[in-house]
Amino acid sequence: MKNSQHTPWYRQIAAATTRHMVLKGIGTPFFIGLFFGAYFYVLKAPAYPTTVMPFTWLDRMIGFQPWAMPLYVSLWVYVSLPPALLATRRELYWYGMAMAATCLVGLIAFYFWPTAVPASDIDWARYPGVDFLKNVDAAGNAFPSLHVATAIFSGLWLDRLLRRFDAPLWSRLFSWIWCIGIIYSTLATRQHVAVDVWGGLMLGWVAAWLSLRHHAYAASTPDRI
Repeated sequence: MKNSQHTPWYRQIAAATTRHMVLKGIGTPFFIGLFFGAYFYVLKAPAYPTTVMPFTWLDRMIGFQPWAMPLYVSLWVYVSLPPALLATRRELYWYGMAMAATCLVGLIAFYFWPTAVPASDIDWARYPGVDFLKNVDAAGNAFPSLHVATAIFSGLWLDRLLRRFDAPLWSRLFSWIWCIGIIYSTLATRQHVAVDVWGGLMLGWVAAWLSLRHHAYAASTPDRI
């Protein structure tokens, strides 16, 4: 960005956020809605019988914590931040394709190898918010955790973008604390087990690494869009 070294980081972010607002405002919720349509279709109509994922020592260490529910739901705000900070259509299109590819890998895994978390003896009716989540999002589509994959994917992109704007360290730390909180919430709400989380971390990290490499290359070439 021209003269970025003379422009405060928060003004750079404000300028980027206001670029292509219609495309961002329509594209992000459309993408999320399309994903949920595919997600629930695969959840209800997998190709094979469901495998129950194993409970590990880490799952036993992290007990059910209903306070983590807001963190879990906040993913949908968190994943909306990277596209909001992109300034060009080319970046937005590439980011959208990379995120879509990440989700597609997970959906293919869910369809051909359906998995579920182990049943719990918790009375979910005592926790209305979590009970609603359990009724809407059943125990299937467990491995890899797309909640974790999209969180780490977004976290790595956010870190790169904040560095580009020369944002202060505290903003990047806040982003990572939020990201880690979302990942932790998948275990604390019993929506996933540790094996699902590791799978999601690997998927999200590889997808972010590949897409950021392309983004760095694209940024060094003229943008004609």
